[in-house]
Order: sequence, then structure tokens, then C-alpha cells
Amino acid sequence: MTDITHIRNFSIIAHIDHGKSTLADRLIQECGALSDREMKEQVLDSMEIERERGITIKAQTVRLEYKARNGETYILNLMDTPGHVDFAYEVSRCLYACEGSLLVVDASQGVEAQTLANVYQAIEQDHEIISVLNKIDLPAAEPERVRAQIEDVIGLDASDAIPTSAKTGEGIIDALETLVTKLPAPQGDINAPLKALLVDSWYDAYLGVMILVRVMDGVIKKGQRIKMMAHGTEHLVDRVGVFTPKGVMVDQLGPGEVGFITAAIKEVADTAVGDTITDARTPTAEPLPGFKPVQSVVFCGLFPADSGDFERLRESLHKLKLNDASFEFEAESSAALGFGFRCGFLGMLHLEIIQERLIREFDLDIITTSPSVIYKLHMTDGSLMELHNPADMPDVVKVDHIEEPWIRATILVPDEHLGAVLKLCEDKRGEQVELTYAGSRAMLIYLLPLNEVVYDFYDRLKSVSRGYASFDYQMEGYRTSDLVKMSILVNAEPVDALSIMVHRSMAEPRGRLLCERLKDLIPRQLFKIPIQAAIGGKVIARETISAMRKDVTAKCYGGDITRKRKLLEKQKAGKKKMRTYGKVDIPHDAFIAALRMDDKK
Repeated sequence: MTDITHIRNFSIIAHIDHGKSTLADRLIQECGALSDREMKEQVLDSMEIERERGITIKAQTVRLEYKARNGETYILNLMDTPGHVDFAYEVSRCLYACEGSLLVVDASQGVEAQTLANVYQAIEQDHEIISVLNKIDLPAAEPERVRAQIEDVIGLDASDAIPTSAKTGEGIIDALETLVTKLPAPQGDINAPLKALLVDSWYDAYLGVMILVRVMDGVIKKGQRIKMMAHGTEHLVDRVGVFTPKGVMVDQLGPGEVGFITAAIKEVADTAVGDTITDARTPTAEPLPGFKPVQSVVFCGLFPADSGDFERLRESLHKLKLNDASFEFEAESSAALGFGFRCGFLGMLHLEIIQERLIREFDLDIITTSPSVIYKLHMTDGSLMELHNPADMPDVVKVDHIEEPWIRATILVPDEHLGAVLKLCEDKRGEQVELTYAGSRAMLIYLLPLNEVVYDFYDRLKSVSRGYASFDYQMEGYRTSDLVKMSILVNAEPVDALSIMVHRSMAEPRGRLLCERLKDLIPRQLFKIPIQAAIGGKVIARETISAMRKDVTAKCYGGDITRKRKLLEKQKAGKKKMRTYGKVDIPHDAFIAALRMDDKK
């Protein structure tokens, strides 16, 4: 077993695209964990979708052996974390299992919004933070300006920030030496009862559930009976190992070590992330504080395009849930789309990733309904109801007032795009909290309603700032708002999949836009189709799809006009009757296209 004073546990934190995964590659290579033949770019990003998009979605761990300049050999447990705001939960779990962090900042771009969010999380966990200036090989790199920015914006001393290039390998040895000398060794008592933190769990088709653990006290070894303190279940450990990044079996894990165990567990649901694992015979007295339970922020319905695929969709969602603790779903039905599932996500990118994985990995054709957030309805009888789906909105007479979730957004943007970003935030009903400057960039803090952000805020922000703005948010709480349910009626029939909650002031323009969209998307029939947007019984916008016309007077050559008129009147009466009984089938792709709401025509 490793001497605890020679263990260093650290995570790599940074904004999206500042080079975390590439830096992890260089550290793995420098420590000789993989041969040059086994090495590939972003070796820790194992999912195909991660490699294709160049983003990290799941945090990964690796155990490295490093022989320092002082001749000692150290064990480094590295955790590579995601940079995107939707996966901040993965970051918080990794930080809890470490004593220090490598803060990676792009030497050409400087401090971004997500850099701030992640570093504040690390400071909250009392981490020792080492600043690394990456990409110094770029012609646009300005290490001195970025050093000053780290000191001004974050308040960390960056005088000894390590200049590196994860691409060329420059400065990697200095980073490793600093890790070994500056980071504290973990604390723990080998003779105390076992106390280990369950950091992550995922499903392996051959071994069942694999559990990533960080041992705080005691020892975990093969053949030991362990107890999950949250569920109270007991299991027999059949494997203990570490990732180097390949899985390597070891006899036991001691205090401060990070590794994986398997114990013939069949359901990931039995292993709550953040749980405390202890010895079944001599349990520890107090469980670890664990993590806050994950909160889904965005909800939407997923329906199979072919109703016969419902069971396949159910199985696929169950399989995805095995490896993604933050994803949740429950069955629901819709008059327009049939049977499907109401799913909860951490944000729009999370929704996109799940959608893409369903299409790719399970070959499913799915329809997604309009994304919505959780509203709190205070009823007139004093009860409180949570509304996940606008279609379930009760009668407005029974509702006293509605509360919606608000977020606190941090936006960093170059000065020349500030006006456009301010206008965007105002359009989205935002309230400015503060505006400060970090060098030539403005740092905005805004309070925004979440339902305005989930549709297209991120895309619009990128387009108005030409891609230079960065954005991060935290949940701020609930506030009372003047919200209404807007229903869409096609041929006087409400289409529940298209109903949305909107602020009363924005209902009319949004209703008009949606009606215009649907007019172009729904094919013409032999009768007129009215498309209406309504709040309660009041129609606020309307478009009409004109009827296809058959020329019934084609066989009348000349002759009296009354003959033609008689035929046209007959046709008119037939169309009227048809309209009464006629059913409009809305094509599936029309749903998706109509819900891609952007306020620009």
C-alpha cells in the first residue's frame, strides 16, 4: 500500500476548450502510464460524442506514478472534469474527492465565465489551487495580461503561474513538480473503520455496476462485506482496482486513494452518488456529508415518431440512466403524439446529448416537445403544485399566483459587443445586478428568468457577440410572475404538445410567430384550416391555411353563368361539411421546426 504522504489527489478545472483533456494527455504520457502506441488524443474522453464534439461530458479519473526530481515516487490521482455549465454537477463531485486543483487558463483568451464558476467551487472546498497558463505556443498568447487578469478577476496570486503548452509538452514537468511540492497530501487513518465516498457509478455489461470510490479512512479490500449507508444495503466486494487509465486490479485501497470496486450490484439505482461506503461488521459512526442531490432544470417530452417504438424507447432510456445519474424520466401521454416520456435535464446541452445518443446508439427516431422548466403554482385553497408540463395547467380560477425559477447569470464579453448583450438580456426580462470591467472585457451579472434562457439564449448570446461572450449561471430561487398558458389550436382542436407557458407581455408576439411558423409547416388540405394561439378563451393570434381548389367548372364550356355558380355553391357546401369533420394530421417534423423558437424572422 502507498504511503499516504506520497499521494496527491487533484482535478483539472477550466472553461470549455481551454485544453483540460489535452493537458491530461500530456501528464499521462509524461508519467509513462501509456505507451506511445496506446496513446491517442483526448484519451480520457471515451464516448464517441465527446471525441466528435471535442467536449468532456463525464469526469474521468486516472492514477499516475511520477518519479520526482528529489528521487521520491509519488502517486497522482488525476480527475479530468467537464467545462460546460450543464455538467457542473460532475465537477462538484470531483472537487470533493480531491485536495487540490490545476486551474487551466488559455493564455490567449484569458479568464472566462466558467473558469470563475469552477474556481469558486474549488475555493469553497478549501483546495490548494495551482494556476497553469496553457497554449503559450500560440502567436496570440499574452501570458502577462492573463496573469494580471487572474489576480484582478479571481483574486489568486498568479505570479508563479506555470506557462505550459499541452500541445507541444512544454512546461509539463514544471507542472508535475509543482503538484508534488505545493499540493497537500490527503489526511486519513488506516486503523479507523472504513469510510469511503462514492464519487460515481456506471454500468458495465460484464461486471455489473462499477463504483468509483475515494477512501477517507480505513481499508477496502476484496472479499470484504460493505454497507451503503444511504440505502442500508450490504454487498460483498469481488474486485478492487485502479485506472491507469486501463483497469488494473489491486489487493486493497487505503486512505487517500481513489479507485474502483465491483460487488455484483445489478442496478445503478442502488448506488447513490455521494453515499458513504463503510464496513458492514464495524461501521463508521458518521456518514460523510455527500453532495447536494442533482436538480433537473429543463423538462421536455420525448416521443417515438413511430408509436410501435415505445418499448424500445423505454429500454433505451433505462440504459442511458445506468450511466447518467443526473437524467430522469417518467411515462406520459399526449393526444397529438401518443405515448412517450417526460424527461428532466440539467440544461439544453444535456438535452441535446441525450437526444443525439438515442438517435445514434439506439437507432430511434424521436420527437421532442417544447422544453419547459418547473413552475410552482400556489392554489386558492392554499396548496402548492409543481407544474412540469404546460399541458397539465389546471383551471386559472383555482390558481392564486404562479412562481417561476430565476437564475444569476455571469457573462464576460468584450467591450464592443456589450450593447448587444445588454439589449438581449433586457429582451429576456433580465435585471442587471452589476457591471464591472476586467481589462478590456466587461463582466455582467444579471438576474434572468430561466424559461427565457432555456429556449435559445445561449445561441443568441453567441451570435450577438460573434462567439466572444462566455456564460455561466447558478439557480437563484423562485419569484412570482405574470405567466399564462398559451394554447395552439389547429382547426379548433388544441394541440397539447405545442402549448407553452409565457409571460403575458410576450404572449402576443410569440403566439403570432408560432402561428406563422405552423402556417408554412402544415400541408394544405381541401378545406380552410385556421391556426390560432389562445390564452384561455381569448384568441390572441391567427393565421389561415387556404384550401386546395379543384376546378369543378372545367366541364362547363360557355353556357349560362348560373350553371357555374350552382357547381361552385355545391363545392362550397361540401368544403364546409368537410371542415366540420375533417381531421388535420400535423407532420412530425412540423413539431420540431415550430418549437425552434427564435425571435428573428
